[in-house]
Amino acid sequence: MARSVRFSPAPRRLPSARWLVPPLFLVLLLAGFLLAGQLRLLPDLSNPFATETEDRTGPAVLKSLRDMSRYEGASGTFQVVVDLEKDAKFLPDAVRGSRTLFVGTGSVGAYVDLGGLGEDAVTVTEDREGATVRLPHARLEKPALDVERSYAVMKERGLLDRLGDLFSGNPGDEREVHELAAERIGEAAKESGLTARAERNTEDMLENLLRSLGFERVTVSFGEPDGRG
Repeated sequence: MARSVRFSPAPRRLPSARWLVPPLFLVLLLAGFLLAGQLRLLPDLSNPFATETEDRTGPAVLKSLRDMSRYEGASGTFQVVVDLEKDAKFLPDAVRGSRTLFVGTGSVGAYVDLGGLGEDAVTVTEDREGATVRLPHARLEKPALDVERSYAVMKERGLLDRLGDLFSGNPGDEREVHELAAERIGEAAKESGLTARAERNTEDMLENLLRSLGFERVTVSFGEPDGRG
């Protein structure tokens, strides 16, 4: 009668502890060096995993030059909240549509152009004690949006708009709300009285200047509005 023989599997051999010592030692050594570097115990040791910033930006290129011949008599800072919403006709907002709530802060300057004054802009009396200056009306500069003080409070975009951003070269573009904020700031500047304030300040400046030159009677007048400020 044949007997069946059973073979029991050989016991799995655990890795020898001596093989674990070198890797563990290296890990502890590296951690010790990093800790010493963070605590400045080794001031000459730099963090091998620290990121380095390399600026490859080229030099600025001069594109144009122009002489400034204007006196900026006043400037104002304005803030506007832009609420821009776009909807699709036959799709819900969750699928197609967007809404952006943007706080825009910008400034507008008012100036008097002195570059185009002719010889008849300044007349002096025979006794050299009186002077009359005729200037054009003050104008408004283009609004300058302060990007550091402007920010988006809320952005809501539909699913299709989010998918479109994945293939867009400029996802999350805010140029439209920037332009709209600048437009609203320009409209507010026209209603703020900046040009009138600039004219008063220009008049005070010229009066003080001419009186310092010996003129006792100084008259400053501004021309008719030209529709630009």
